[in-house]
Amino acid sequence: MKTGFVYILSNKNRTVLYIGATGDLKKRIELHVLGKATVFTKKYSVNELLYFEEFQDYHDAFLREKQLKNWRKEWKWHLIELKNPELKNLYLEL
Repeated sequence: MKTGFVYILSNKNRTVLYIGATGDLKKRIELHVLGKATVFTKKYSVNELLYFEEFQDYHDAFLREKQLKNWRKEWKWHLIELKNPELKNLYLEL
């Protein structure tokens, strides 16, 4: 089984959220930082990792991504703040 991650990114001003799933978190975030991941994240400079979860099975990460995408924005912020109350860029600690 391939491990997986679900992650939440934001921009510097914390006005936009982006949720994704990947098998290689560090490599995927590097693509976002370089502006090579998605048109949306490049357009809105969404490249700061605020939250992530690790799963033993990539399929579970994919399902969690779909679940989080259906959440209200306030719920997403609450989830982020539970794990990362200072809203630090966690990519710098990977």
